[in-house]
Amino acid sequence: MRKRSRTVALTILGAASFAVAGCREEQVDAQAFPDLASCQAEAANGGLFTAEECEAAFAETEALHVEAAPRYESLEVCEEQHGQGNCGSEAEQVSNGGSGSIFMPLLAGYLIGNMLGRAGGGMAAAQPMYRNASGGFTNAARTSSFSSNSGRGTMGAQQFTRPASTVGKAPMSRATATSRGGFGSRTGSRGIGG
Repeated sequence: MRKRSRTVALTILGAASFAVAGCREEQVDAQAFPDLASCQAEAANGGLFTAEECEAAFAETEALHVEAAPRYESLEVCEEQHGQGNCGSEAEQVSNGGSGSIFMPLLAGYLIGNMLGRAGGGMAAAQPMYRNASGGFTNAARTSSFSSNSGRGTMGAQQFTRPASTVGKAPMSRATATSRGGFGSRTGSRGIGG
């Protein structure tokens, strides 16, 4: 009877260790770029991503920007969240039209991640990056803040979760933006080092 108890205890301990390991989030090799040209230059020098991955990720970023960028009811509210000169009208940024009375942050770079975690062989995913009022950067989903829009690092795969669409939703007012703690302030800051 005593021998069986040890076996059961070891089985439970082994299962608990497996469960804890299973809860750990997949890590993704990621790199931030201020623009497509920077990514392509890095690709030409044997970087983490190929030129084709840079182009595909940038196209995905532009589509996500149009679909999920935060929208504000005035230029002033947008600039309070993203800094002076970092916003423009929806009509200027959306190719198939948009409202001249809704404002969005300007795309300030993009974050590209290798979703299979191996250089050159995985499916790349991307996120747009925007300036925040403190001079840093954040992604559209507001899951992270970054000190720079260039550099390389490893981060959790959830950083590449598709942000919710803001198209057709009421733009944020000053009160709405303030009640949410400001754009990009939900999480702590992360550095992406080169």
